[in-house]
Amino acid sequence: MRLPPVPRPRSLAGQLFAMQAVLIAVVVVGYALFTYVSDGGQAEAAAGRQATAVARSVADAPSVRQAIGTPDPTAHLEAYSVRVQRHTGVDFVTIMDPRGIRWTHPVPSEIGKPYLGHISRALRGDSFTETYTGTLGPSVRAVAPVYDGTRIVGLVSAGIRVEAITQRVRDQVAALIGVAAGALALGAIGTYVVNARLRRHTHGMNATELSQVHDYHQAALHAVREGLLMLDGQYRVALINDGGRELLGVTEDVVGRSVAELGLPAPLTGALLASEPRVDEVHLTASRVLVVNTSPVSGGERRGTVATLRDVTELQSLMGELDSERGFTQALRSQAHEAANRLHTVVSLIELGRAEEAMDFATAELELAQTLTDQVVSAVSEPVLAALLLGKTAQANERGVELVVSEDSGLDDGLLPESLSARDLVTILGNLIDNAVDAAQGSLRARVTVTAYTEGAASLVLRVADTGTGVDPAHTEAVFRRGFSTKPAGPGGRGLGLALVSQAVDRHAGRLSVAEADGGGAVFEVRLPLRDGARGDGGAVGSAVSGGGAG
Repeated sequence: MRLPPVPRPRSLAGQLFAMQAVLIAVVVVGYALFTYVSDGGQAEAAAGRQATAVARSVADAPSVRQAIGTPDPTAHLEAYSVRVQRHTGVDFVTIMDPRGIRWTHPVPSEIGKPYLGHISRALRGDSFTETYTGTLGPSVRAVAPVYDGTRIVGLVSAGIRVEAITQRVRDQVAALIGVAAGALALGAIGTYVVNARLRRHTHGMNATELSQVHDYHQAALHAVREGLLMLDGQYRVALINDGGRELLGVTEDVVGRSVAELGLPAPLTGALLASEPRVDEVHLTASRVLVVNTSPVSGGERRGTVATLRDVTELQSLMGELDSERGFTQALRSQAHEAANRLHTVVSLIELGRAEEAMDFATAELELAQTLTDQVVSAVSEPVLAALLLGKTAQANERGVELVVSEDSGLDDGLLPESLSARDLVTILGNLIDNAVDAAQGSLRARVTVTAYTEGAASLVLRVADTGTGVDPAHTEAVFRRGFSTKPAGPGGRGLGLALVSQAVDRHAGRLSVAEADGGGAVFEVRLPLRDGARGDGGAVGSAVSGGGAG
């Protein structure tokens, strides 16, 4: 047996619309009923006041007193009462003698007959109102005495039928119902418009669904390790998760602040402020390498930007090491190729019976290779730097660039502190050498000179000079920013090597500078403190006159 589907709860907007519609209807209907009841009483009181005013006006008229004193008061008063009745809007004006015998009446046949109603209070000199059923039906009437001096010579009664009063109230109620209906319609339309907008913003979800979405949103926000940053239409931080705070180095509450006030590097701030989406852009902070993706949020109008941040610091370091390993592999492959050529030469000399010449050739090649190794190791006995320099020498040679270690170099093993990791040394010196080889390649007598030494026990100095074209003095600061390069971008992009060098130097409180090399080209110099906790210039970039091409 198939169970009937459970009806889906009404959306939050629908619930609010129904509630507001019922509330408006109750208020309007209640106000209409209250007005109807109060208007009925007010109409009756107003009719009494009107009748009293008419009765007193007629009783005070001199012509009425004069007509009462004549032998036939009816002949003088009938036409007068009809005019008053027509002009004042009352239903009858009856003038009678003190005994209550009518002199005037709207119905001529009732003239001369006794007045139906109370007159005792009027005979005592009081004017009063009452509701009484007379010849014309129920009416609200007023009775006032007519004085001739101090003597009451007649009575005047003016009245308005209850039916007429009721008709007035009905007319007012009809108008009230029209106004109430209009108010209800306007309220319903306004409520519908407001709730349609609410329905659009809540996507038609009910309160339970909205609560679930909020709970899932909060759980997902704090569960993801990647950084998530949301900006509103004015580029203010609308939301940032724990991962985003960690990756951007933000500790205080930044929600509501402009992204330009977060103190982020200029290229990263520019990427977050850009209106177009960014895909897998690499940016550097003080201590991290981040991959940034941005996407605008729009729904007919720009509502903000969503940015995701991934930490690839370790990955970037591993990629640098992998590039070095690839370089070493290529160098070994090249050396193997050269060794095979030399070996073929030695074998051919032996086959030709020139064993002594073969011995001399082999010995010369071995001495050349050993001399290079001895030169590097004697100058830089630190194993990581020595291995890096040997590999880079072979790579540079393949590209037609001579890489030499200057005679001023002197770096013994065991001098570097544990805080200065081999990975950072490879990042700093490897990128500087790669940048210098790129700059020197194609120049006359292309050469890269590497100098590595320590100044006492205070600092490590790494200096790389090239014979390239130099760096424009106007670019001495921009050359260390991510994305800056004087060469065309390749498939993997340009302008990251020197930025990584700057980041690593900053991390170790060192100093990085660029200046003009002797004979042209550029010389990059890094100074790193050897004592743990020593502070330099905070990684300040030195000024330069000119320098080589920037990678």
